[in-house]
Amino acid sequence: MSKFRVMGLFRDFEEAFDAIADIRQYKVPGVSVDNVTLLSPIEHPEIEEVLGERPAHVPKFTLAGALFGITFGFLFLASAQATFLVQPQGGKPVVPLPTNIVLTYEMLILFGVLFTVISFLIGARLLRKRDGMYSEMVSLDQVGVIVEVEEKSVQPLKDLFEKHKAVEVREEVSR
Repeated sequence: MSKFRVMGLFRDFEEAFDAIADIRQYKVPGVSVDNVTLLSPIEHPEIEEVLGERPAHVPKFTLAGALFGITFGFLFLASAQATFLVQPQGGKPVVPLPTNIVLTYEMLILFGVLFTVISFLIGARLLRKRDGMYSEMVSLDQVGVIVEVEEKSVQPLKDLFEKHKAVEVREEVSR
């Protein structure tokens, strides 16, 4: 069964939030708020209340980057020092820990930041090819609500958008 994407354009946030509230109350069969994407020209403080909490994966990637930075940094530094013309002189350690701790800390920061930037780019879908479901009116003054639904739910969703005074309703078959 093919999936459809339906986008409704609304004049303001109140109309869009009312449509999302009806979706939250399961007035369209087979559609939940997890299938909803909201496009807006500005940040609105009530978006999280309407859409609910969305998972944030960036902190997990930052932690993974920091752990990778600690292990890779220390192992890289220690292996480079231990294999480079080892000539112990007068009680000096082959792998000096005080200087390695500072450099390992800097590697922790470096890889934590790199993993954070990469996870943000992936999570914000900035590296993907732009999909066709977009309206230039969203960047001007309208609010877009995109919902992924099954074929049987397309018409009830269009009726819901029309009930809440959608300026325009578009649909496309997603792959």
